[in-house]
Amino acid sequence: MKEFVKVMKALSDPNRVKIVKMLQKKLMCVCEIRTALGVAQPTASKHLKILEDAGLITRNKEGLWVNYALSDGHENPYAASMIGNLTHWLTGDQEIEKLVKRLPHINRETICRK
Repeated sequence: MKEFVKVMKALSDPNRVKIVKMLQKKLMCVCEIRTALGVAQPTASKHLKILEDAGLITRNKEGLWVNYALSDGHENPYAASMIGNLTHWLTGDQEIEKLVKRLPHINRETICRK
């Protein structure tokens, strides 16, 4: 039951749900996620850590970048189930659709070179 509760708590915050929905579309670094959500970098990092601890996302260091992606759920069946369901859930939500439409215009090279 501990793993189930961890996944549910991780998804109890709207910004963390938005992060999962964004990662369905593309790999992202913390600066891109911060920009998309309009939150401070430490806030974005905290959300990412909670999602990672719940088994919902993974991170991979690639040179100077740390890329975040959706987990395949192999470590936690509850995470796998929620990731699968969230693929279809919130599809018509205006806030999610607006956020996803902005993603192609959020570019890490532009953000980090300011």
